[in-house]
Amino acid sequence: MSGQTVGYRRVSTVVQNTGRQLDGVPVDRVFEDKQSGKDTNRPALQEMLAFIRDGDTVMVHSLDRLGRNLDDLRTVVRGMVDKGITVKFLKENLTFAPAIGNPFSELMLNMLGAFAQFERELIRERQREGVQLAKAKGLYRGRKQEMTEERLAEIRQRLAAGESKVSICKALDISRDTLYRYIKD
Repeated sequence: MSGQTVGYRRVSTVVQNTGRQLDGVPVDRVFEDKQSGKDTNRPALQEMLAFIRDGDTVMVHSLDRLGRNLDDLRTVVRGMVDKGITVKFLKENLTFAPAIGNPFSELMLNMLGAFAQFERELIRERQREGVQLAKAKGLYRGRKQEMTEERLAEIRQRLAAGESKVSICKALDISRDTLYRYIKD
């Protein structure tokens, strides 16, 4: 039984471009996420996993595009193969197919997946160090305060007039947590 060829692309932020991934690779459908590969809680990944069927082939540019957590990566690949789906990683030239065990491919999946996870941890460590350094130099002050005295006065006036807190939140486009945080002061 010959199925569809499905592509999966992922970048970590919405400003990044997926153009180089699967460039020139013929696929019937592409699923694309623009968020971290730290876990499998990604809309397009979940949509793809629900869409693929026995006999399909999933094409991924690189192991780290499918995931940066070794346990999740192995679980996703194993889950697809168990459903009768072939998974191909183009950059690493690795293929995982039903009923075909390849110890070398398994070794490479584990090693390269571990490196992808390690790389993600290094990135997070550098980000934390950068924030700490910026704070120490006084360059990082956190998020800019959006609640002005004028808005606080408007909230107090609306509450005094008997307007509901829900309608105030909707009108001012703020969360109830924000409203409660400022009215308790």
